[in-house]
Amino acid sequence: MGIAIASGAPPAAGLITGMVGGILVGMIAGSPLQVSGPAAGLTMIVWAIIQDHGIAALGPIVLLAGAFQVIFGFARLGPLLQCVPPAVIYGMLAGIGALIFASQFHFMVDARPSGSGLENFLTIPESIWKGLTHPNHDDAAMLSILTLSTLIAWEMFVKRFTKFKVVPSALIAVTFVSFIYNIGGFSAAHVSIPENLFGTISFTHFDALSMMSWNMVGLALALAAIASAESLLCATAVDRMHTGSRTDYNRELIAQGLGNTVCGLFGALPMTGVIVRSSANVSAGARTRLSAILHGIWLLFLVATAPFVLQLIPIASLAALLVFTGYKLMKQDLRSLQRSG
Repeated sequence: MGIAIASGAPPAAGLITGMVGGILVGMIAGSPLQVSGPAAGLTMIVWAIIQDHGIAALGPIVLLAGAFQVIFGFARLGPLLQCVPPAVIYGMLAGIGALIFASQFHFMVDARPSGSGLENFLTIPESIWKGLTHPNHDDAAMLSILTLSTLIAWEMFVKRFTKFKVVPSALIAVTFVSFIYNIGGFSAAHVSIPENLFGTISFTHFDALSMMSWNMVGLALALAAIASAESLLCATAVDRMHTGSRTDYNRELIAQGLGNTVCGLFGALPMTGVIVRSSANVSAGARTRLSAILHGIWLLFLVATAPFVLQLIPIASLAALLVFTGYKLMKQDLRSLQRSG
């Protein structure tokens, strides 16, 4: 949901992608223990698509990107795309991390970011001042600080007590802060989820593809290439974490492509393999692809039976989580860029 909000899309768009990434891609993936879903690395690309072409263009572009990925897989380009220089990926992710950090910082105080990455950086002091002094923003600021503090404290805790590493810091922080938010009477904005999530799905009609401009086709091709490279890089990292079956890169590309095609049909966010979820999966003792499939099933079960639970989450807490994610993307990928150089 946080990635969807950061992308300028409805939270439901991220949830649908998580379900498709778990259930469909998990069933056919070439990397059995990799977990797929909406990725922070695609946030600014999706945001640019929505800003330039409107939310209605997202579905057709993601659908076409998925079709390109399927073609890549059948053309056996997996090993070739895997050879994209790591420095390119690391540099891209570090830059995206910086943009996520700057844009989501404003959401931490219930303010709105601008359309410019540079302007978002320059106006961070203004948002800090709002959080410190303005009665309409101070509650959100307090919840954001509490979220960041919990994230940092939990990560320090699991470094000492590694058996708790299977519990993600994001889950602990968002659950704890949501509890405080709902019992404390805070006035910050919360996530808005329709009671019938599936009734809000905006299906993409195939005639929309015929109306795509060459610029949109180029965006779809770029999205396919970036998502493919990121997924295969993630799959390679996951292979190093376990001793089971190695990744079939062409099959993984086909699975990712089919997943993105379905996400495009539903008007949802694009997906990639996600290293945070995948590493948590392996650390928890996963041995078969059923673990990735269950990731999507539990998400579907929660949304179908208790969507009101998601509305208990303050947006400021999700924004703080993304600021933390953006910082880690910058820090880790700049270090990786140094090593690869």
